[in-house]
Amino acid sequence: MAKLISKTYGEALFELAVEEKKIPVFVEEIQAILKILEENQEFLSLMNHPKILKEEKIQVMETVFKGRVQEELVGFFRLIIMKDRYGEIQSILHYFLDEVKRLQGIGVAYVTTATALTIIQKQRVEKKILETTSYRKLEMHYREDKELIGGMVIRIGDRVVDSSVKTKLNELTKQLLKVQLVQ
Repeated sequence: MAKLISKTYGEALFELAVEEKKIPVFVEEIQAILKILEENQEFLSLMNHPKILKEEKIQVMETVFKGRVQEELVGFFRLIIMKDRYGEIQSILHYFLDEVKRLQGIGVAYVTTATALTIIQKQRVEKKILETTSYRKLEMHYREDKELIGGMVIRIGDRVVDSSVKTKLNELTKQLLKVQLVQ
């Protein structure tokens, strides 16, 4: 349900930005808003508190953002609060940013390896991903997980390529358990 909410509202915000020809301005302001929200958990708690009236939340939101961000964003936040969707605000804003990246041909790749990759290895991975996808540019995120033993796991959106030793060992174990010993 939360994914559907962020998709619905995120697409609406994206369409508004396209219609108003304000994509770059929205991106800049939304990135700043997300940073503020991540650094101020108390503000999120206040805005999500069930005993605070919607009207009071709108007043707080307008005090914080009005005159500092585009009026369309203030109106959007007002709508989010009135529809009781403020709990999803971060995922909605992230969805918007993902849509902008998609429009610009930018892919977001998450690469997990057992050990840290060198700069040259990272460049090779990025080059290979660019060759095998339709993206013009990539935003790369690297992470280490020693449990993989070796190999790597690459996630781009809903697609996952898992060539880790851990996964191969798990698959081999499953196959061996299926084999019946004949006496």
